Amino acid sequence: MSIEANSIKQDFPIFKIKMNGKPLTYLDSTATSQRPNQVIDAVDAYYKEYNANIHRGIYQISERASEAYDESKRKVAKFINAESMQEIIYLRNATEALNLVALAWGDANISKGDHILISEMEHHSNIVPWIVLAKKKEAVLDYIKLDAKKAKLDMGSLKEQLEKRPKIVSVTHASNVLGTINNVREITKMAHGKGAVVLIDGAQSAPHMEVDVGDIDCDFYAFSGHKMLAPTGIGVLYGKEAILDKMEPLLTGGEMIKSVEHHAYSWNDLPWKFEAGTSNISGGIGLGAAVDYLSSLGMHNVREHEKQITRYALEKLSKINGVTVYGPDINDMDERGGVISFAIEGIHPHDVSQIFDSEGIAIRSGHHCAMPLVTKTLAQPALSRMSFYIYNNESDVDKAIEAINKAKKIFKIA
Repeated sequence: MSIEANSIKQDFPIFKIKMNGKPLTYLDSTATSQRPNQVIDAVDAYYKEYNANIHRGIYQISERASEAYDESKRKVAKFINAESMQEIIYLRNATEALNLVALAWGDANISKGDHILISEMEHHSNIVPWIVLAKKKEAVLDYIKLDAKKAKLDMGSLKEQLEKRPKIVSVTHASNVLGTINNVREITKMAHGKGAVVLIDGAQSAPHMEVDVGDIDCDFYAFSGHKMLAPTGIGVLYGKEAILDKMEPLLTGGEMIKSVEHHAYSWNDLPWKFEAGTSNISGGIGLGAAVDYLSSLGMHNVREHEKQITRYALEKLSKINGVTVYGPDINDMDERGGVISFAIEGIHPHDVSQIFDSEGIAIRSGHHCAMPLVTKTLAQPALSRMSFYIYNNESDVDKAIEAINKAKKIFKIA
């Protein structure tokens, strides 16, 4: 099965709008994806037909809501090949999932002098929680270096840092700036060999490729719903059941309670012990619908479609003078996702974005919540970024190329 982006676009009502009088060309799915009617309708049906709290009411619409919410977890578990829904914790987003590990697991397991290992290509969400934890615990935060020429992690640096026997290794599966897809299976194997727990930031991988947490063998895996067609405000932390069982909950009250006395309480079973208060019921239902939609396409097909579009874009960009592209080479498409960060000599990325906007094209410019990578490692004040998803096609790329040429003409860049 091949993906027909023009047909898929019919499922997304936002593509009926115009931006600055022109049809919307959306090239910012790395930041957030658009939502198909199937997801919108699922959320709408919950609010219109069975809006009730879950796991509490002994009446029909509550039981229907409970089943729909729980079924979404079973769908997510199958989607990433977790062993059961008990290993699927719903949170607001990947950022909250990463913070939960740092605060709940990290606070209990990191001590003075311990090492924490992340990489130079991380999103702020996988940097700041570890800075905070390291300062609190007087631990040491180390970084796997980036081979900037290849836009890949330096495996020699990884081996060197692992000799310090970090307690935890937390790395991104796919870079939101470079598009680099890391071999997280090999990284996990190496880290486990040195006794480390492994957390993978899957925010840029789960929406775009087949993810098998059993094969990766990571201890934790985090991703966001809003980057994979689901509503905002719903995210996932996968954790191995044996590890989650030993962790204490971060927040207390409501759903996470099994029993309460005047001076004591006991927490609920997995995964509910990590989900205090009323759940984001509509978000969970929407995420389940998003998983259904992506599963119907086939994640292998999603990945192949993005590789095709990205290769086409890289070929086009390589023919434009003054454009520098960051990320793995076009010959390394197996290790590159549908993200292209670029700079146009003599034009600030913010100006590039404004010119794109005038053409009805949405891209992102800035440091992309990865300031250490962009400003230190790549030595750039900012970068422009286009990113692709199931609803993009070669025509969208052609419009982007026209916008780049327009920008060069406006700024009189040869």
